This record gives sequence, structure tokens and C-alpha cells, in this order.
Amino acid sequence: MYHREKSIQIKNSASSLYNNLSVQRIAPRRLTYFTVVHANVVNMVSASWDGLNYSHRQLQSKEPNVATSTSLIMQAAFCVLPSRDLLVVTSQKGIQMYESDGSIMVYWHALDTPETPTAQAVFARGISAVWQNYICVGVSSGSILVFDIPTKGSNITLSEVLEEHKDPITDLASECSGSQECIADLVSADDVGNICVWKSGEEFQLLNKISGFDMTCSSVKLWKGTVVAGYGTGQIRIYEAVTGILHAEINAHARWIYSLDIAPFSGLLLSAAEDSLVRVWHLTLTPETNSVEVAHLHNECVTDTQICGAKFCDGDGYAFAVTGYDLSEIIRYTQT
Repeated sequence: MYHREKSIQIKNSASSLYNNLSVQRIAPRRLTYFTVVHANVVNMVSASWDGLNYSHRQLQSKEPNVATSTSLIMQAAFCVLPSRDLLVVTSQKGIQMYESDGSIMVYWHALDTPETPTAQAVFARGISAVWQNYICVGVSSGSILVFDIPTKGSNITLSEVLEEHKDPITDLASECSGSQECIADLVSADDVGNICVWKSGEEFQLLNKISGFDMTCSSVKLWKGTVVAGYGTGQIRIYEAVTGILHAEINAHARWIYSLDIAPFSGLLLSAAEDSLVRVWHLTLTPETNSVEVAHLHNECVTDTQICGAKFCDGDGYAFAVTGYDLSEIIRYTQT
């Protein structure tokens, strides 16, 4: 179903972090942007669709008043809003927001660090654009910071802090089907597997909390009112967002799942794990019977690689890209 294309070389290898790949397709310019985190650097590659031109940029973890930062970066993700696109980078020190090509940093938010060192690490992780004008970022305390993003300029404000999780946030995702009828439009997951479902607005509302089972939910997605969650057990669980009803449980991988992605137009689901496997599934939702069917379509083994990031490169799932720990390349696959 998919075949391997020529890889994209990157300046540094990928760190072993959940969801360590972000992809943004720039259709008017026939470009695709990729970002991969390595230690305190974000490797950014701009690739032309014909595969002939590549340009590289590296973003450092920045801190105010510090010449060089040793702060580890936890995640980099593109956030696409109706009025603008931003690249958000989270680290042990704070949150940076850049123009989507990485050229200009428009905002910096410092994390609250305790005066005396504690056993609890401080970091931000989990990034998602939500609805018209919000970007949400998770932090290690379990809080979710909600930033109000203006249509242009750097007048970004912290509008709300959501305090429902008690453990470090692992991932955030917003409704990706583009449907306006969906009640829930943000989902958050944490280190012990708890999942919260939210409705955005002037004040965010907690709609539902799905209890974990003391196993990390490392990656989560929201599609057509359905939560798809990947766990350290290698399982994928599919829940109805608002009621929390468990629709399906799949023993998808033999090792820890590091990344999930959904192609919103086709219902294809991508799962990638430490077991060197990337799997493609197809989700079919039947609202009349309130059921979800999952079909396994494709397997790809990236030999001797601990996969840490996997993303579709388009909304149909025609192509996807993969990163692996200690691998200085982005591997691409397209449908045959």
C-alpha cells in the first residue's frame, strides 16, 4: 500500500521523545516543513514537493538574558489557526512561539521554576491549536496554559490555566475533522493515562474525564467526536469523547507507542512505536449505531529503529513521514 521514498537528511539525530515530528504542508508554495527535536535544538527542514530543493534551519532553546541555553527541548509543533500559522517550541524553561518558517520569535513564556530544586522536573510538553484563536500548551504540573493568539503581531496573552490533571501532560490534540458540530474540540492526556475532554471558548469547559489505569497515554488524537489514545502498553483505545464509552481496544504494538496521527479526510490512523513498526489503520464511524470499526491496512518495519515520531504529510493520508531515535533522517512513505 505504501512504498519508501528517498529520505530527508537532518543536521542532528532525533531525541527519544514522544511525538518527535511535526509536519506542515504549505500548498501555495508547494513546500512541506518538517521539525525534529535533538537535545536543545529544533532541526527544521523545508522540502519542495518535487524533492529537488531542501533548506535547513536550526532553532535553539532560548532563555531571556542567557547567551547559550542548555535547556532541553521537549517538543516542537506547528499550530495552524484560521488567521496565521505558528511554530511552538516547549522546553524545560519555557514556551517559544515563532512564525511558521522559524524566522522570527514572536513570543516567549517562562515557566514557573521553584526557588529550590525539587525532585519533580519542570517542563512544557503537549501543544495544540484550538478553534479560532487559541494555542494550548501542557506543563509538568498537569496544568494546561491557554494562549489567546491575535491575527498578527506579538500581543499574545495567557488567557486561562486549566487545572484538572495532577500529573505531567504528555500530549494535547484538537478536533481535526473540521466539523463545526463537534461538542468537544480539545483532548489532553497525562503520565498516568488520564484523559480530559474539553470544549473551548471564552472559558474552557471540562466535558469529561476518562480515568487512566496507571499506564502513560503518550499520544492522543480527536476525530469526529472520537478520542484515539496510544499507551505505553502498546495498546490503542478508542473512546467516545463526550460520554467516555470505550468503543475499541487494539493490541497494536509490542512496545511503547510514541506517536499517533489521523488523516482527517480519509479516517486513516497512523501508529508508531518502540517495536520498530509503523501501522496504518482505517477508522469507520457509524453514528446511527454509535459504533466504530477499525481495519488494519498496512505494516511498515523500520529495522533496528526505535520510532519516536510519525505524521501524515497531507489530510488524505497519501504520504507519511517517520523519525527514529539516533536517526539523522526523516523517512518518507507514499501510497503506491
